[in-house]
Amino acid sequence: MDTSQLNRKSEHEWWIKAHGRMRVPAIIYASKALIEDMDPKVYEQVTNVATLPGIVKASYAMPDAHWGYGFPIGGVAAFDPEEGVVSAGGVGFDISCGVRTLLTGLRVEDVSAVRQQLAEMLYHKVPAGVGSTGHLRLDATEMDAMLSRGAQWAVEQGYGSGNDLEHIEERGRMREARPDCVSDQAKKRQRDEMGTLGSGNHYLEVQQVTAIYDADIAAAYGLHEGDVVVSIHCGSRGLGHQIGTEFMKRMALAAGRHGIDLPDRELACAPINSDVGQEYLGAMRAAINCALANRQIITHLVREAFSEVFPRARLPLLYDVSHNTCKVEEHTIGGKSYRLFVHRKGATRSFGPGHPDVPTAYRDVGQPVLIGGTMGTASFILAGTKESMERSFGSACHGAGRSMSRHAATKQWRGREVIDDLAGRGIIIRSPSYRGVAEEAPGAYKDVSAVVESTDRAGLARTVARLEPLVCVKG
Repeated sequence: MDTSQLNRKSEHEWWIKAHGRMRVPAIIYASKALIEDMDPKVYEQVTNVATLPGIVKASYAMPDAHWGYGFPIGGVAAFDPEEGVVSAGGVGFDISCGVRTLLTGLRVEDVSAVRQQLAEMLYHKVPAGVGSTGHLRLDATEMDAMLSRGAQWAVEQGYGSGNDLEHIEERGRMREARPDCVSDQAKKRQRDEMGTLGSGNHYLEVQQVTAIYDADIAAAYGLHEGDVVVSIHCGSRGLGHQIGTEFMKRMALAAGRHGIDLPDRELACAPINSDVGQEYLGAMRAAINCALANRQIITHLVREAFSEVFPRARLPLLYDVSHNTCKVEEHTIGGKSYRLFVHRKGATRSFGPGHPDVPTAYRDVGQPVLIGGTMGTASFILAGTKESMERSFGSACHGAGRSMSRHAATKQWRGREVIDDLAGRGIIIRSPSYRGVAEEAPGAYKDVSAVVESTDRAGLARTVARLEPLVCVKG
């Protein structure tokens, strides 16, 4: 991206003044190096979002921003409930894709000698890959119950315990979900996909804590250097994708009917109070519950795998947070509180200390912000800040962000070579697809450390711990 188009407000904050049809300015949080490496389409998309009716304060892009469908991935925008719109493109196709991290109580030295055995156990317990299916098959009644109650439903079915729910965003259940707004086709696609990772950038990783940056917050999270944790990255699978596909088409028609002149058809949206808008919100919330239930079931399978190798390990849940959602939240602007519909697409919620939606155990230090990296680099745990509430509606980055398309990655790398290279560095990869591994080669992504550093310096979240992979099950 050409920095001459931007007004630099600080080292990690860049503004695009409202011009043309823009109703608000656009703000990009990133270092100069990250800005220069961004796809020029990010400029176009973040300014296009700023033209949508009812948008409040600004259109934002996070340090890992890259080109997406309509909204940039890494985009954040909030809308007034009366005048504003809801956009399927502002949530994304993998609704409620997110990260869940489990503590293990184990140390690196406990795991080192059995990593291969653990990798095999996890690979065989948790289905991964395109079209992967699990052992659970839901009938129509069970499907609607799952879509209504999310992780709470999964716990009721014996997958985990009630203690998990306190450490899940929305306490495991997104309210006002409407399974009746989810098509039969979407439900059919999900019928036997519960408890599966899927493909793409989704993963299940056994990780070691290699650095602590804030000892007090790390202690509150139960993290210490040398600890072993497990992270799960996946979403709502085929159901979420089907909902996104269907409503994108419906919203493209609805926008015209409601007099919304879109600068890009991919920005398809509908007024929040319209029939299409309300039906999308109901279906999207059901998909959030699907993702929360899916990660809860996978957690149960991970615990079963660990118990085969470490009978005394308990794996309590640190936190679970999504990065593709639209949620109704209270935010303060100019000293006044507003109820807003906050879209986060490839952006993680980052609520600061004292916020009532942060679990009691973490309320003094802020919400855990879980940032996924690549299978060959690192992931990070950050903490939400009060500054983030003011600067980005309580939002931060969500990962490294792609620097290369999947197609381009397969031209540059071969899956077998990537696996062998990582094995030489002590990282075990298990995947059903060499092509999938090539698509997700570490070199196809931005430097996650640079993204996290910029996020921290912009005040969007505070860096707490660095995690590096030991075992990665990849879709």
